[in-house]
Amino acid sequence: MIKITDIHKAFGKNEVLKGIDVEVAKGEVIVIIGPSGSGKTTLLRCINFLEKADSGKMTLGSTQVAFKHATSKEILAIRRQTAMVFQSYNLFNNKTALENVMEGLVTARKVPLRQAAEIGKNMLDKVGLADKHNAYPSRLSGGQQQRVGIARALALNPEVILFDEPTSALDPTLVSEVLAVMKKIAQEGITMIVVTHEMSFAYDIANRILFMDGGVIVEQGTPKDLFVNAKEERTKQFLKRIVPEWSYNI
Repeated sequence: MIKITDIHKAFGKNEVLKGIDVEVAKGEVIVIIGPSGSGKTTLLRCINFLEKADSGKMTLGSTQVAFKHATSKEILAIRRQTAMVFQSYNLFNNKTALENVMEGLVTARKVPLRQAAEIGKNMLDKVGLADKHNAYPSRLSGGQQQRVGIARALALNPEVILFDEPTSALDPTLVSEVLAVMKKIAQEGITMIVVTHEMSFAYDIANRILFMDGGVIVEQGTPKDLFVNAKEERTKQFLKRIVPEWSYNI
């Protein structure tokens, strides 16, 4: 479904992505872990063309594109098949929850207002916000705001949803409600690429985990492969810091 070949990205002299290859099958949940600065978020942003990679190729469905030479038409085709959930929610403060979910449908997809409202309500109901359609972001908790962000992504009916550390800005008491929604989505067979530090979620939900460090994929495999039988020393050292004493009761 998604195939990324030899993607490179540098900011000035800082080479952030150093020739990454990734393949994701339809319905697969890929979780990317690794230390800060390893290139995880940059990879997601390049997939969605929020950043333009310096080189490499990507195939998404029937769309093939060379990152460096992508045309506006090709970028639009990719964006129509993807949706992003950001760590900082990125909601419009002057719009209600429903209006935030409808925004992309109306402005980008040109969906009629009545149809967009129906889709928006259904998606908010799906993420447990049936009673918050008309609430403004200032009246919502961080967890509720992030669930609006997830509803907004689902409303676009994308081929793949990209999650960029969706719980990192949340109070620890609110993390579980967002992860529960993401788990439900994963169980429905929606293709997901998730950057996260939530190791329990990664272990329970991922079909495959990629460990990134220094702009490369150091190791990848099933959750058991990485959490229990990691082969690379860099992977082992990272997991020892994140999951003290190799406690995998998760």
